[in-house]
Amino acid sequence: MNSIVVGLIAANVVFSYKGITEPSFLNTYKFQIAAILRGERIRMLSSGFLHVDYLHLGFNMYALYLFASPVLGTLGNVPFLILYFGSLLLGNVFTLFYHKKETYYSAVGASGAVSGIVYSAIVLYPEMTLYLFPLPIPIPGYLFGIGYLLYSMYGMKKQLGSVGHSAHLGGAIGGFFITILLYPQVLVAHKTLIILLAVPILMLFLFGKNSKQ
Repeated sequence: MNSIVVGLIAANVVFSYKGITEPSFLNTYKFQIAAILRGERIRMLSSGFLHVDYLHLGFNMYALYLFASPVLGTLGNVPFLILYFGSLLLGNVFTLFYHKKETYYSAVGASGAVSGIVYSAIVLYPEMTLYLFPLPIPIPGYLFGIGYLLYSMYGMKKQLGSVGHSAHLGGAIGGFFITILLYPQVLVAHKTLIILLAVPILMLFLFGKNSKQ
């Protein structure tokens, strides 16, 4: 693995372990609306290196491991870091905006950053194929990307489960736009598929006023 990926995984493991074993540490640095609005903006970054349990941590780190290579191979190390932290922050900014009236709302996880990396890989290689258990057939990357955004929008509106759908969505949108800014060649190489990937994002901006009950 690339040393940057190793470093990110190591940082997530170390801080998540401390948060899991020391609840006070988790409470001090998790994403929490009231605390952030009071001025504790470090939580916008620190929450992205904390996880509620080892399954949550493992899933995010495995996704990062799977999708980091094609992104790094195309963008390079520094742009990859810009993409990772940009997606993390945009995911949390989107969450803050969406839940700003819910002062009790809190969350942790690298999901925003990892969603940005996953979506970047799809933007760079929209014709890549993915196998999703238990489906026995490959799914084109661009179809997965569109479905991922639509599901995140639905999950965010319906508040499904304990998943931070808004962070997933904000991170994926960040991954989409940051990748295009860093590597505009994709607009020429995959123009039609990029437009298809942009449709759910356009829908969110057009109908976002009614996205929350």
